[in-house]
Amino acid sequence: MNRLNFIGGEFVAAASGKTFENRSPVDGRLLGLVSEAGESEVDVAVKAARAALAGPWGAIDMAERTELLYAVANEINRRFEEFLEAETADTGKPASLARHIDIPRGAANFKIFADVVKNVPGEFFQMATPDKKGAINYALRVPKGVIAVIAPWNLPLLLMTWKVGPALACGNTVVVKPSEETPSTATLLGEVMNAVGVPKGVYNVVHGFGPGSAGELLTRHPGVDAVTFTGETRTGAAIMKAVADRVRPVSFELGGKNAGVVFADCDFDAAVEGMGRAVFANCGQVCLGTERVYVERPIFDKFVAALKAKAEGLKPGRPEDGKTGIGPLISKEHQKKVLSYYDQARKEGATVVTGGGIPKMEGELANGCWVEPTIWTGLPEDSAVVREEIFGPCCHVRPFDSEDEAVRLANDTQYGLATTIWTTNLARAHRVAAKIEVGISWVNAQRLRETLGPNWSPAG
Repeated sequence: MNRLNFIGGEFVAAASGKTFENRSPVDGRLLGLVSEAGESEVDVAVKAARAALAGPWGAIDMAERTELLYAVANEINRRFEEFLEAETADTGKPASLARHIDIPRGAANFKIFADVVKNVPGEFFQMATPDKKGAINYALRVPKGVIAVIAPWNLPLLLMTWKVGPALACGNTVVVKPSEETPSTATLLGEVMNAVGVPKGVYNVVHGFGPGSAGELLTRHPGVDAVTFTGETRTGAAIMKAVADRVRPVSFELGGKNAGVVFADCDFDAAVEGMGRAVFANCGQVCLGTERVYVERPIFDKFVAALKAKAEGLKPGRPEDGKTGIGPLISKEHQKKVLSYYDQARKEGATVVTGGGIPKMEGELANGCWVEPTIWTGLPEDSAVVREEIFGPCCHVRPFDSEDEAVRLANDTQYGLATTIWTTNLARAHRVAAKIEVGISWVNAQRLRETLGPNWSPAG
């Protein structure tokens, strides 16, 4: 299916006629053509967002605004199977994963932030004045303006609505630039916005790439008041430079090379299950995933063997196949990147516990972007494989002998996103979680914030 830009409530092709291909990462087939927005489309989209902000959207009170966001969520859920099909076609991930996480959480983001904004407290204080009569100071919360939303390809709907939901709940308007790899659900959401009566121009979508295309044009547009982006750190740095001259605020979620720490007193089966999810879920394409695993020496060999069995139990296949435990990487380009690290690990003398290549796939699936779930041991901490974000279904496992060593190893990184700690010692859990320098620490859990269905497993 071809994907058009969604601007001012209408689906429009680029005036230039430029398009790019959207191909399946499962088997390489052509899913459709995507209209690449140019300078004129980005400009019209920003102006449409600004007009809606000054007009119908700005005139709506909070109660009506949040009611509309609830309607958006309900309409996504009504068209659940359509969103599921679009998401799995673009990403190739197992339908079981998208069914229990991507689509329901993508819809729920509108309800969650609608509820949050209703309960944001105001600010008020009294002050003395020279005439002794006093004065009252209070704060009014107003929209920031037009928000540029640049969304990633690994969880396209979920992470896009994680940005759009709060932006709209606070009364802003948005121009979304989805990843060129995953254009479908952002486009489909335009139909939902129209169906429930969201004013035209509140939600806009422009398709394209980064440098020299819709992404750069959007971040540099003078009508954009703030930018929110999830993706690579170097892209975040480029966006910061683009907005610096006008001192516009940014909100980023960037790269990670997250550590998992497993102590000998852990619930062993739970730790293996949790670490399997942390490393291999979504084919390792999760910024909060774990690529460095540190295991206390008494259980090291046993743990590596169990994690190996977990990896080898993941069956690659089509999203709709209920037996599929792992999908492909997003693209041939990303497959090439991940495989380059697989080669680098071998060159640096890693012990390949399992994986390290491309699985044998039959028929059309041989054209997909597949890699094997991979585990290494034996690399030094200064190895590129240990230090750089790979964003694939892989990890390096190293033993440690003391709590202090585990903390030191976990903190030896340029990143500081997340960690997962496995221990039944409550005092140690709190102590280590506080010492590891990250934004979030999970204890005996991983990505606990996700709402999981009853049939979810680390296999997908």
